[in-house]
Amino acid sequence: MLEQALQKHFGYTSFRPGQKEVIEQLLAGQDVIALLPTGMGKSICYQLPAYLLDAPVLIVSPLLSLMQDQVDQLKQFGEKRVIALNSFLTAQQKRYALHFLHEYRFIFASPEMLMQPQVKERLKEMKLGLIVADEAHCISQWGFDFRPDYLRLSEIIPTNNKPPILALSATATKTVLQDIETYLSMQSPFYFLHSVNRPNIHLAKRFFQQKDEKIKWILEHVQTTEGPGIIYTQSRGKTEALSLALLERGIAAAAYHAGKEAEDRQFIQQQFLGGKLDWIVATNAFGMGVHKGNIRQVIHEFMPSNIANYMQEIGRAGRDGQPAVATLLYADGDEQFSQFIVTEDLPKTQHIEQYMSYLANGHNPIRLLEAGGISETAFRVLHYWMQQESSEAVQIRLQQMELDKYKAVQEMLQVVHSTNCMREQIVHYFGQQLTEKTANCCQNCGLIFEEILTAQLIIEEPDQQLTWQERLQRILLG
Repeated sequence: MLEQALQKHFGYTSFRPGQKEVIEQLLAGQDVIALLPTGMGKSICYQLPAYLLDAPVLIVSPLLSLMQDQVDQLKQFGEKRVIALNSFLTAQQKRYALHFLHEYRFIFASPEMLMQPQVKERLKEMKLGLIVADEAHCISQWGFDFRPDYLRLSEIIPTNNKPPILALSATATKTVLQDIETYLSMQSPFYFLHSVNRPNIHLAKRFFQQKDEKIKWILEHVQTTEGPGIIYTQSRGKTEALSLALLERGIAAAAYHAGKEAEDRQFIQQQFLGGKLDWIVATNAFGMGVHKGNIRQVIHEFMPSNIANYMQEIGRAGRDGQPAVATLLYADGDEQFSQFIVTEDLPKTQHIEQYMSYLANGHNPIRLLEAGGISETAFRVLHYWMQQESSEAVQIRLQQMELDKYKAVQEMLQVVHSTNCMREQIVHYFGQQLTEKTANCCQNCGLIFEEILTAQLIIEEPDQQLTWQERLQRILLG
């Protein structure tokens, strides 16, 4: 029985909703798309089958930190036959790993790594028991974290003796789900779509006339309510400034963004997970793969560019099932900056022309990126589609992508301004219906903070005489 296998390998006596249904279909050889909210134990859906199948399981993971976290968790369970194919491997380690790849039970890799010729060839030689696309919303060209190499994953799927494919995500619209099915070449997949509603996360919003008023509110709010929490901002500079302001007030906080060195980001994340930091001030570079059950608050200092982003980020709160609050701060004109952000990394008409010019002159189009006239993300998008379609078709596609991103901003803006239930609107966005409302549902339905968050005095007496530099050193040295 599956329950016996679950207890034997993981020590659990029963499955969470969706886990058993997904595993049964996979063991029967069926492709599966599973939409399971954060904290519902998505990893068990492929980890248990790995012990029941007589072949390696390949897990496609979008982030190095997420990949490493999953590997570490398995090793803590005593699993030794696990490998992460990533840039941390030396050339010698990579050769060794590829040579003995068939001996591993769990193989983690990024989509970019899987597109490397030697990796693709090695996988073609192997019999895989299961292929897993984790955070599968990244596959969709309309997804909120589009990675072109995700669209090429079908290239690694064997045509003979094809293993079942499992696509996992916490948030995906109907359009994104259709893309997942298409780009993974799935064959009549079994769908398990759990409600995206997280009843223990209470939805708040605050309105301000001036953007600077948000910072004042955050500083006061954080000092009088409980954490741990995450504060999302849209710029690296603001994360640094706000985290410093919190430190000066005795709050154990740190900034996290893509501009920091990988080792620094990893260290800050571990400090947060270990309880050394109460608050993380971050761009959207933070969160995926962060398994911290007791996050009590998520605050958006800006308006997210779409509802999917918003749900993905607030879903990091309350994973322990206890009450949590997601607060969205809005000031007039916020949507204009959101529109700028969502189109900033889309290629423009001149980029298409420059790309074509390099090709016409016999040059590698990578020179466009090296010249510094385009962001790395925009180049990845452009390079992928220019290899698939004509320049005219790419131009039309990019125009449509821009329109869709503008539309997504407007949908988020509607949630901000509407007086209808925020929860109902969000759940409906994902093509679902809200069956039951929770007490203190949202700002529009009525929300009493004091009934959800326990007020606390953050600044302890002994620390009041310390400078913020001394407090920072105490936090980091722990």
